[in-house]
Amino acid sequence: MGFPEATFRIVENKKCPLYDFGDTFRVMGISIPMSGAEENSSITSSIVHTPLNKKKCKILNSDLTRLIIQYERGDKIPVCVINCSGCTGSIRLEHTISGVPEHEESEALLSDELSSLMHLISGFAFFKSIDKKNLDKVVQFFKMKTFEPGDVIIRKGDIGGNFFIIASGSVNVLNEAGIAISTLSKGDVFGEMSLICNEKVSATIKVKETAKILYIDRNNFTEIIERYPTVQLYFSRMMADRLTKSNTIRSTDLSSGMIGKLSEIPAEALFQTLNMNSKTGTLTINELPKGTARFSFRQGSLIKAMYDDLSDEAAFYEVLREKSGRFRFTPGIPPEDFEKPEIGYFMKLLMEGMRRVDEGKPHLDN
Repeated sequence: MGFPEATFRIVENKKCPLYDFGDTFRVMGISIPMSGAEENSSITSSIVHTPLNKKKCKILNSDLTRLIIQYERGDKIPVCVINCSGCTGSIRLEHTISGVPEHEESEALLSDELSSLMHLISGFAFFKSIDKKNLDKVVQFFKMKTFEPGDVIIRKGDIGGNFFIIASGSVNVLNEAGIAISTLSKGDVFGEMSLICNEKVSATIKVKETAKILYIDRNNFTEIIERYPTVQLYFSRMMADRLTKSNTIRSTDLSSGMIGKLSEIPAEALFQTLNMNSKTGTLTINELPKGTARFSFRQGSLIKAMYDDLSDEAAFYEVLREKSGRFRFTPGIPPEDFEKPEIGYFMKLLMEGMRRVDEGKPHLDN
């Protein structure tokens, strides 16, 4: 007879330095309680199998071993979802009564379902931004789940953890009063802003009619963004379009000049709108902790950046951290600046800058 065991799978990953969404762990063992006249103790034997080619985590091993002690046998651990004790990151793991998580049991089924939907999802705007030879690879990052009417997928104020694409059905976007302000349907996406801009979820998403939802966790989302520049461009265009539609910054204002406050328009939104509207001019931001920052754009490309004693990428990354200050955009740049090379691909600069803000890194790595 084999050693009694239970299988756990990561269903949520928040910056874990060792493991990824979907990784599985097998915990095997028994715990025999020993009662004496003076004390209660136990003899415990446990083994934790981690994913191949990945380091063992003492914290997670301890968390899983405590379950053996609590339930005395690996195969007696009930259906549960647990959180690791955490270090620089944290994970949530799922275990089902069968010993194999539901996600794992249905993996082959989901794979077949995704394959059968390829003709449909390949036409979605997100997947159209990926060349055909890489499409199959990207699709494999995604999982699929069916939601019923009334289910809440994400809630306003939550910490963002996943990016979602609607494969079928529809969902409502709710305001703070719980009133539907818009409806999203097949091919629409949500959840990306909280991941890209490191913000809390800005609206509640509630299922209107039965929906199949593709989703991907933060780590894999970031990997796709970094690996495929065309996906960066897709999100850049989409975010700028949303900003324009919500009248956060009007393109007509940009053409004649614009003033405002960073407390009302975040730096990342300001930079991105100038980029996506292909504006040429100088952005000056005053009343910052270290003085005045100046940025020059040529047809949306960032070609100059100065703040304090910093320049180029370092200045750009540093100003992304600032939450208050007054800005002015003035159309036009000196003739000599038309020949300057751009500092870098804008969306890549923005993603790297937001990652640094998220992780509390200095403006440049040492």
